[in-house]
Amino acid sequence: MTAATASGYTLGSAPGRVPLLGHAPWLLRDPCGFLASLPAHGDLVRIGLGPQTATVVCHPELTRRILADDRTFDKGGPLVDRGRELFGDSLAICGHDRHRRQRRLVQPAFQPGRLPAYAGVMTERIGALTSSWRDGATIDVRAELRAFTSQVTITTMFAASMSQAEQRQALGDLSTLLSGTYKRMFLPASFSRLPTPGNRQYEAVRTRLRGTLGRVMTDYRATGTDRGDVLSKLLSHREDGVPLLADDEVIDQLLILFTGGSDTTANALSWALYLLARHPDVETRLHAEAAAVLGDRAAALEDLGRLPYARQVITETLRLYPPVSMVTRVVTADTELGGHRLPARSVVVFTPAAVHRHPGLFPEPGRFVPDRWAGEPQPPLPRGAFVPFGDGPRKCIGDAIGMTMATLTLASIAARWRLEVPAGARVRPVLRTFLAPHGLRATVRAR
Repeated sequence: MTAATASGYTLGSAPGRVPLLGHAPWLLRDPCGFLASLPAHGDLVRIGLGPQTATVVCHPELTRRILADDRTFDKGGPLVDRGRELFGDSLAICGHDRHRRQRRLVQPAFQPGRLPAYAGVMTERIGALTSSWRDGATIDVRAELRAFTSQVTITTMFAASMSQAEQRQALGDLSTLLSGTYKRMFLPASFSRLPTPGNRQYEAVRTRLRGTLGRVMTDYRATGTDRGDVLSKLLSHREDGVPLLADDEVIDQLLILFTGGSDTTANALSWALYLLARHPDVETRLHAEAAAVLGDRAAALEDLGRLPYARQVITETLRLYPPVSMVTRVVTADTELGGHRLPARSVVVFTPAAVHRHPGLFPEPGRFVPDRWAGEPQPPLPRGAFVPFGDGPRKCIGDAIGMTMATLTLASIAARWRLEVPAGARVRPVLRTFLAPHGLRATVRAR
């Protein structure tokens, strides 16, 4: 059933809710398909996140409103609450009252003037990645790219202060924690406090990962050297000689930035390579552009303006497979959205997947068409229709760096390699906090 108000915005409920589990089975089995199906039931759609009811926003204008007003629609709800168990009160997780201060302290590390230095690290690591593959070898695409993005992230964040063994351990720990965080979203908060084997393992892994990052931070504090990276910038904030960020706050920020830099970009690149393997016409155009601009060298920042098709491919990939597919927010005071009342403490879900695949916004929304982004879309998209990095005051702080790394990496791979994914391969999206491709293995072929 769907109800409309004088504003014209409709409110409905998603079918298939399971007692106690809500719509968890559908989100776990087919997250993209389920979220993309919701606009058919209304502009606002009620779903079950475990036993709790949440309202999913499926209209671009309503999406814009909740992202613009982070005072009324604050970070909270089951996914964010579980995220705080992992990331503490960091920039992407903290509430409205603490966000402005944290943004002010972290923002200098992401100023445009720092991009050339970060891009230099990217080019060096991209060259190492594309030189390491061998013709005819079969690779786990996401694992390869995640190792690569983590190396770039660690170098730009900590000036490569972790050994290879520590990096591998940290990535493994992060995978365990991200998977556990998403699964906990569908369970009562009290479950996290039970002394189950899974909870004990989760806490042990969390403690170990925070300890690894804490050691790096302690080394930096001891030397006091500005290494021109993110951690140096975070530690430089002082007032009357006293650090403005406590040790736990620094570790929280490092953890969320490490996660964002490692997982979101790796997932976007993995999906892009999968889509290219399934669309040889797009692959051929990208290969031609990359060969003309790069030859067989790794892309650098100055090449970015000459790789428009590579950027279109990344943009269309982010439309179909946005790395952050859903975020919960909590209503801080009785309000209305689209003419429908939302009481205080109710949960609202922001999901790019619902608007990115909306048939009223994108013709043939399930098709991979990079030319959608050749110039300005016609007719122009309303604000809130394309939000892979969010929008408003909580927009991703690293969006420019992420797009730069993804575009340069994809073009560099296309200049030297093509990936073959077996026709019968069952590659499916899974939500482990971020949207990842499961089962994506490919054979690399030299061009």
